[in-house]
Amino acid sequence: MNQKLEQELLSSWQERQEYAEQMLPILGSLYRNKSVEISVYGRSLLGVSAIDIIKAHRTVRLKEQQKLRLRESWPLLQALQKKTLAPAHIDLGKLAYSYHFDPAFKGLSIEQYLTKQLKDILDVKQPIEVQDVVLYGFGRIGRLLARLLIERQGSNNKLRLKAIVVRGGKEGDLEKRASLLRRDSVHGPFNGSITVDKEKNAIKANGSYIQVIYANSPVEVDYTQYGIKDAIVVDNTGMWRDEDGLGQHLKSKGVKKVLLTAPGKGNIKNIVYGVNHQDIAQADTILSAASCTTNAITPVLKVIDEKFGINSGHVETVHSFTNDQNLIDNFHQGDRRGRSAALNMVITETGAAKAVSKAYPNLHGKLTGSAIRVPTPNVSLAILNLHLKESLQKEQVNAYLRDMALFSSLQHQIDYTASTEIVSSDLVGTRAPAVVDSQATIVAGDRTTLYVWYDNEFGYSCQVLKVIQHMANIVPPTLPESLPIQL
Repeated sequence: MNQKLEQELLSSWQERQEYAEQMLPILGSLYRNKSVEISVYGRSLLGVSAIDIIKAHRTVRLKEQQKLRLRESWPLLQALQKKTLAPAHIDLGKLAYSYHFDPAFKGLSIEQYLTKQLKDILDVKQPIEVQDVVLYGFGRIGRLLARLLIERQGSNNKLRLKAIVVRGGKEGDLEKRASLLRRDSVHGPFNGSITVDKEKNAIKANGSYIQVIYANSPVEVDYTQYGIKDAIVVDNTGMWRDEDGLGQHLKSKGVKKVLLTAPGKGNIKNIVYGVNHQDIAQADTILSAASCTTNAITPVLKVIDEKFGINSGHVETVHSFTNDQNLIDNFHQGDRRGRSAALNMVITETGAAKAVSKAYPNLHGKLTGSAIRVPTPNVSLAILNLHLKESLQKEQVNAYLRDMALFSSLQHQIDYTASTEIVSSDLVGTRAPAVVDSQATIVAGDRTTLYVWYDNEFGYSCQVLKVIQHMANIVPPTLPESLPIQL
């Protein structure tokens, strides 16, 4: 390689690395002190490394066909640090790209530009009203929710994880619970420090003091004796799915509301955040965050139906195995689920297709669904076979879904990839509940097949957290505001 070119490449890389390293403390400070979460074209920069910041900037070129350099976004991030801001989700990538390349903002200083784009949150001081959160059950979803709540720990954080409730433990149970939070075979190590207070039966994690409460039923617990009041209890056990069962939580002292991390039965509202979260009323005391699959497919189905119209469809989910299955062949009440999850593909049922209509009634009676459990521990795939109301081209469908992922009100729910090499393990830790695989899209006249990846653990947990925030009246805006997409 030419020595001059080699030096240029090295200098360019070092420049990017230095900017990224300077960004890290500002990103942390903005979140801890102002509850402002920064992203770049939808990729969150909360708790990331310098390399992650560089990679996030590289994705802009794939979406805009033009580079966004770190030295171009850096001065805007510096300016944000100096401002008094209300809690918000700010896309630094979109801010910087528009400032440098949109003719509408030509000639404006950074100060003038930010004043125009962020006017709704500038110089707005909000009182900190802390909302107590309790995790009832500490399995896969419970521990991921704990990680999400703890990573937001800061003086301006309004959601506080105060306790977890598990069944009566034997000697060493507390240490085991802490260890499972500290290490995860799928999602990797916990980002921070975890210690155990055996005397007070608590876990301390990154400044969070989490009481561990042992109980065999909700009615046994008096949360007020632990200083917990008006709590939102997140039931991760799946033991109760109707109002009578979940209503037991409301009989415990210190509880205000209950959220189920599974599909609810009866009249319980099943919320897919981004689709029907506006249905959450202040008076609602019991809600469901639906299922991981429902959260993955409903946003995509909604935007497709609104644009092109869906006559009918079939949803096939290729789903990672879960704890409900047996590790090796053994008795199970469900058909086929008694066979080894680690060795077999298992055909089973899913209620996700019917559940879609609870969040998006326009598709009532139009969808069928089935599922195949496969020997992977996490990340699933939904295949949407749709009969639409008009004939289309593949490029037309993909371009629309790309715009939805970048600029619509569902930008936090729908992600989009154009990679020809992506596989399931690449999606572990994805925060969006749905990732459209554009290279796999098939269009033949009025028939369209979409492939939608989803981290059925972490992506779903991020959706649950958004429901918790809404129940607590914590709804930070996403800025800059996206231009309305023409449907």
